[in-house]
Amino acid sequence: MTYPWRRVAVVRSIVAVLGVLGVIGVLCGDLAAQMDPRQVSGIPRPVDDLPTGSVSVRVIKGDMTHNLANQPVELQVGGETKTVTTDAEGRAQFDKLPAGTPVTASTVADGEKISAQTFPAPAVGGIRLLLFVPDSAGESAAQAAAEANAVTGTVVFGGDSRLIIEPGDETLSYFFLLEVVNNAKTPVNPPATLQFDLPSGSTNGAIMQGSTPRASVQGSHVRILGPFEPGKTTVDVAGEIPVTKGTIELAQTLPAAFEQLIVVAKKEGDLKIASPLLSRIQDTVIEGTPVVIGMGTGIPAGQPFTVTVSGLPHHSNTPRYVALSLAGVILIGGLVLGARPAATEEDSAERKKMTARRERLLQDLVRLEHEQRRGQLDAETYRARREALMKSLEQVYGALDVDASDEEIVRAAGPRRPLRPLGAS
Repeated sequence: MTYPWRRVAVVRSIVAVLGVLGVIGVLCGDLAAQMDPRQVSGIPRPVDDLPTGSVSVRVIKGDMTHNLANQPVELQVGGETKTVTTDAEGRAQFDKLPAGTPVTASTVADGEKISAQTFPAPAVGGIRLLLFVPDSAGESAAQAAAEANAVTGTVVFGGDSRLIIEPGDETLSYFFLLEVVNNAKTPVNPPATLQFDLPSGSTNGAIMQGSTPRASVQGSHVRILGPFEPGKTTVDVAGEIPVTKGTIELAQTLPAAFEQLIVVAKKEGDLKIASPLLSRIQDTVIEGTPVVIGMGTGIPAGQPFTVTVSGLPHHSNTPRYVALSLAGVILIGGLVLGARPAATEEDSAERKKMTARRERLLQDLVRLEHEQRRGQLDAETYRARREALMKSLEQVYGALDVDASDEEIVRAAGPRRPLRPLGAS
């Protein structure tokens, strides 16, 4: 299914960061293979071989060898729409665009609108981008032929597979960009269906657009059906994990061998990644985006592996719990006071003092929680002051809980004495 991601811009920015392929290639001592056109569709690429302020859009169908000629391409430039028809090479070029103006390219083919991400018109040089149109009929015919000719065989998750990590305010987004590689010369069906579960605690699991239609997600369970044609089959899986603490472990088991573990994480704050299988980790900057890249060895099919992400930004639940606790204390106190009959003038004056003391203690408790959240107190000081405040509050509420409704019991015990202030001897 098509991935209904709620933050399409984030996904596209992560895919754009895959310009790290060149960096990874250098680290490996070899350049990465050419990416699937579906993965780069709609992503702007700055170039210096076009006139300044120009955008060139190439439209292809099915693969890089099939250009769509005479195909209308629209470019939204601010509030204006420009239309250019593609030439024999499938290219439509827009010139003299106002620098910095938001532009979006799109085309409609086979009843489906294919759009690029929005980007500012270049102030220096030009922009090239690709719009990929799926060849549904061709894919269906190829699939039928593959099923008829398929033999039992093995596949692997190739060296271009990788795990992308992007931290958010309350969630950690991750993307398994998988290349299912069939090294045989004929279509193959694995002995068992390729299926696996996403890391524990995952939500919003889905297959991203551009993946094989034979991949699906139900809940957190992923299935990839064969047969697999010779070469590569793209399967991009996305998910989220709620962030409630600074460290999260992504534990994963895959049904096919992983030729090389590569992890790319968007660097925010003190974010770090670690895994026993990552032999090399380094920080770098790609097109202005700080990232952490980890590279490791291959992983056999069925072997669990873990990637630990630490230094995640997260919000403590302590203030929320404190607020709820204080609200409960105040509510109970209000119910108790509201249920009391009228007190004597002497008791009333003393009660006002105790009520004022209660309010001051509550304010001190709230102030203490704020100071602790801002890191102004060490753990021992915070604990000691909080225990003292809570003990004082218990004493105040204990003093205020003398119930005037027990008047007969008070009279039987003797003359009623005024409430004694805390700390009095």
